[in-house]
Amino acid sequence: MSDYRIETKCVQSGYTPGNGEPRQIPIIQSTTFKYATGEDMGKLFDLEASGYFYSRLQNPTCDMVAAKICDMEGGSAAMLTASGQAANFFAVFNIASSGDHVVSSSSIYGGTYNLFSVTMKKMGVEFTFVSPDCTEEELNAAFRPNTKAVFGETIANPALTVLDIEKFANAAHAHGVPLIVDNTFATPVNCRPFEWGADIVTHSTTKYMDGHGATLGGCVVDAGKFDWMAHADKFPGLCTPDDSYHGITYAEKFGLGGAFITKATAQLMRDFGSMASPMSAYMLNLGLESLHVRMARHCENAQAIAEFLEKHDKVAWVNYAGLPSSPYHKVAMKYMPHGTCGVVGFGIKGGRDAASRFMAALKLAAIETHVADARTCCLHPASTTHRQMNDEELIAAGVPGDLVRLSCGLESKEDLIADIAQALEKA
Repeated sequence: MSDYRIETKCVQSGYTPGNGEPRQIPIIQSTTFKYATGEDMGKLFDLEASGYFYSRLQNPTCDMVAAKICDMEGGSAAMLTASGQAANFFAVFNIASSGDHVVSSSSIYGGTYNLFSVTMKKMGVEFTFVSPDCTEEELNAAFRPNTKAVFGETIANPALTVLDIEKFANAAHAHGVPLIVDNTFATPVNCRPFEWGADIVTHSTTKYMDGHGATLGGCVVDAGKFDWMAHADKFPGLCTPDDSYHGITYAEKFGLGGAFITKATAQLMRDFGSMASPMSAYMLNLGLESLHVRMARHCENAQAIAEFLEKHDKVAWVNYAGLPSSPYHKVAMKYMPHGTCGVVGFGIKGGRDAASRFMAALKLAAIETHVADARTCCLHPASTTHRQMNDEELIAAGVPGDLVRLSCGLESKEDLIADIAQALEKA
């Protein structure tokens, strides 16, 4: 399907039924698979043949959906995971282990920041966090001899900063390491990071890809362009024999297009077991089929609401890259000329208390920790997820007390604006 446009890929990629076969992807709800001989199965364990033997590693339904996302991103191979957190962990840990170092944008999802700065630090992987707005000199200064990757988010959650993908890719490649980009908020409908130099893309498919708050999931996609063997000293896990698979060297056996995902599946999924379920993959595919239609509506609604908020006398500030006033507008138009995402951040005059009153007055928008849903949802971090912090601590964390994060759904934008307007009057 590589020659087709993104709209067609959303609907058709990943599975082509044969004569008399199911039109919808089949749900292969089985833990194991039968073989005629032990020798046949042995070839799978030796990575000498393709196939399935245990769904902790691979499952046909999951692979069909991973293939669709891979085609949508323009990659060479992909794997589904149980969550977006698992996808980011696998993408980094596949090439960085104890004693290694990673450069990351500081403007990333809080859960990912904690994964990097706390949990993976305990595993011996050190991270240096740099501003997404840093200069090229500041970015290059963050690298060390043991740096193994660079990480960033296309559009950060919840800061909504926009990553200059080319700047980060050029720095990564100058130091012989890949750029990993979390493309959750933009989705491949609005941005394809591989076209701008990224090497690995991750997704929390829980968000726009599923789009209905129905199932958790993640995905890792490899562009298949980074030359691991050209930097073999940096990536021994890919470029030296793996004793747990009879001495296979992934980069030699599976090449640029298959080494990264094969290793992540054969090693990390085998050992950590953060796999997607076949039913979750099936439901994700239903969401993917309408992704191109929904993203346009999400962006249309968010743009209208951001413009309304920017003019409202009770709103202190608005953060949305689609606004010409945004400091990220120029870079957003470079990478996402047809729209960014449906999430808008804004502050209400009167601070934390006024924001709480605004939230309580909403009728259509539901108060949730979720984003990127068909239904509009809203969150005031200072009174919910960050309620343990005082105003000074909130500012230091980049979450001011007046911040409201609004994820615009698929409802009528006129109805959403009317709901926001009446809630602002009560703020």
